[in-house]
Amino acid sequence: MCGITGWISYDQDLTAARGTLEAMTATMACRGPDAGGIWLDTRAALGHRRLAVIDIEGGRQPMLVEREGRTLLALTYSGEVYNYRELRAELRSLGHSFRTRSDTEVVLHAYLEWGEAFAERLNGMYAFALWDPRTEELLLVRDRMGIKPLYYRPTADGVLFGSEPKAILAHPAVRPAVDAEGLAELLAFTKTPGHAVYRGMHELRPGHIARVRREGLSVRRYWALEAREHTDDTATTVRRVRELLDDIVDRQLVADVPLCTLLSGGLDSSAITALAAKGLAAAGRGPVRSFSVDFAGHAEHFRADALRPTPDGPYAHALAEHVRSDHRDIVLDTAALTDPAHRHAVLTARDLPIAGFGDGDTSLYLLFKAIREQSTVALSGESADEVFGGYSWFHNEHAHADTFPWVAARVADHFSGEASGGRTGLFDQGLLAKIDLPGYTDSRYRDALAEVPRLPDESGLQKRMREVGYLHLTRFVQMLLDRKDRASMATGLEVRVPFCDHRLVSYVFNTPWAMKTFDGREKSLLRAATRDVLPAAVADRVKSPYPSTQDPRYAAALRTELGRVLADPGAPVRPLLDGAALRRALAEDAGDSYRAATEVVLGLNSWLLSYGATLEL
Repeated sequence: MCGITGWISYDQDLTAARGTLEAMTATMACRGPDAGGIWLDTRAALGHRRLAVIDIEGGRQPMLVEREGRTLLALTYSGEVYNYRELRAELRSLGHSFRTRSDTEVVLHAYLEWGEAFAERLNGMYAFALWDPRTEELLLVRDRMGIKPLYYRPTADGVLFGSEPKAILAHPAVRPAVDAEGLAELLAFTKTPGHAVYRGMHELRPGHIARVRREGLSVRRYWALEAREHTDDTATTVRRVRELLDDIVDRQLVADVPLCTLLSGGLDSSAITALAAKGLAAAGRGPVRSFSVDFAGHAEHFRADALRPTPDGPYAHALAEHVRSDHRDIVLDTAALTDPAHRHAVLTARDLPIAGFGDGDTSLYLLFKAIREQSTVALSGESADEVFGGYSWFHNEHAHADTFPWVAARVADHFSGEASGGRTGLFDQGLLAKIDLPGYTDSRYRDALAEVPRLPDESGLQKRMREVGYLHLTRFVQMLLDRKDRASMATGLEVRVPFCDHRLVSYVFNTPWAMKTFDGREKSLLRAATRDVLPAAVADRVKSPYPSTQDPRYAAALRTELGRVLADPGAPVRPLLDGAALRRALAEDAGDSYRAATEVVLGLNSWLLSYGATLEL
């Protein structure tokens, strides 16, 4: 995995812009700790930071195609194309020759052969920029599910782009400003495709291509979920899901560096770990490594709730023993979770103050930091719940609410285990009225519903559950993929997500809801497809989300930090807050009631300070 950035200008000579490009590229060093490179031409400046995973020596970037002393193409690329070997063989048969073993070079030659249609042939997670000096045009391309991020900011004479906002913000002409709509997007617990929060900046939507010409910038879609008739019976569907998973995991085990899995003991991560163990054993590559996160004292003092009925530890250990993985628990304590340096690292990784998962964002960063000491690539079970219908709100009244189901279920307010207060519970009521979060969320919900593909005869439950699936695959999972990408790449760890393979996503999206729940439970198809490689206790375990600390000292530490912020007359967040709510939050008996709201306020204050950001409301 890597970090990319660049600048296209049709009115300036960018060969003189080395200093600016180097500053933009330096912001991506966390994503690519192994090597860096820049390429300058009159109209294009491309930067790259590399995390070497495949063809360690041959995959350096930006990569060029040159003939007779002339540059035909220049590419700065982040990601993995899992079918690159098949594409390379096909391209060789068409007369192309290769000097490296990298997938990057395959992408270059695929464009030379098939033009813009090449994107439809790629299977993987990727975000890249391809400059064609012959036509003076830039292509920005992002993978179908949005696993890898890509941002851009149009300018008067071209465009700036980068894997993360920080690369664009490093340009001297850009300042970090957020308007009322951007603040609403930041506070709403959903993700609007294309919205980057920062004014003037955009995120390239998943499955889209942006073309930059002298005449301007245009965006087109090259892939989207489509409604198709599902003709397979249940047994055939289960078999097809397993066939796809076997192929996907085998492809994603390819790496020239140490590889592992993220194991929670849930169905999703256990299935990936078990299939990875099977694939590695068949290839004679030894036991799979697996890692889990836990909190000091969590097992002894665990309290079940509606969101998390069971602790992860026993199930993760059962799976590890079952597949004989080389397993390690990463145990975190409250001091690490509340350490300002760690919280700042998470903020810097995201370039934004609010992610919605509380201490889960910090613990994920610390987990990845520990894993990176032993592995460079990790396979994750992310997105199985969105694909197969795993969350509780798929199966209760919240699925039928006239809004995003996770909003109806108040998932954001409860992710940190709190009972009341909500994420916005400390903000001034006038400010909340101005940005109108309920209205903003409703508008985004209506936009999303209007996109849903449907079959002509769909109605009732099947129609609604197709909508729910689409909302999760295009909105909710985007929050999780962003979170995982930023936390992992901040530590130089590449995380692969097999359940985001577009073939699997498309197939299961069109499977009838009755078939997805044929055994009367969540994720029926996945459970049936992988039961043979799992212990019964793990296969039958009820869904439990990513863990959160239950140590009361965590909430107490947040209150202490909030008190310090409010005692600072120069704290930029103070004018945005409600005095009466603050007094309640700081009370000794507040407990967890304002935990998520306090995390939001502390993050916002740190962001305003460290980024020099302005709210222009």
